[in-house]
Amino acid sequence: MTQDAHQEQDGDEPEGVLLKGEGNVATRIKVERDKRGWSTTLVSDLLNEAGYEMNPSAVWRIENRKRRINLDEAIGFAEIFGLSLTNLVGPPTLASGPAMELIEDVVVTNATAQRAQRAYRRATDALAAFLAEHPEIREEADVMVSNAIAENTMKINQEQFGLPPAS
Repeated sequence: MTQDAHQEQDGDEPEGVLLKGEGNVATRIKVERDKRGWSTTLVSDLLNEAGYEMNPSAVWRIENRKRRINLDEAIGFAEIFGLSLTNLVGPPTLASGPAMELIEDVVVTNATAQRAQRAYRRATDALAAFLAEHPEIREEADVMVSNAIAENTMKINQEQFGLPPAS
């Protein structure tokens, strides 16, 4: 039997940065509740007000891994703590400070960049197909695209780095 299997059999989490999702959520609920100085009764009241029925005993049992949490309840906890569900499910070691928010920003920005890259490929493919049918305008179109891209790049660089030094 592996060390991980022994640990899981004994009820301990395997060592490492990432725990399982429900374990992360249970730990995060306790961390977030303690950080705010909230009792399990207050958490229960807030969940109930938000439309997620739960009593204080259930909050305690979830925190102590005596009860599983369902998706709707996890959404409720995220809502009352003002967290995204991704943040709530993330590793508790990243809960302090802005780490999870920064990680989420990187992930969301990456997804946005990938969608933009796919859109760019579709646009360039469509232009290439059109120009293949109209070779007489290819040279002018290529110059126009190159100039527009260079102008956009200069604007972005100026926004990021400022104006170039005067010569």
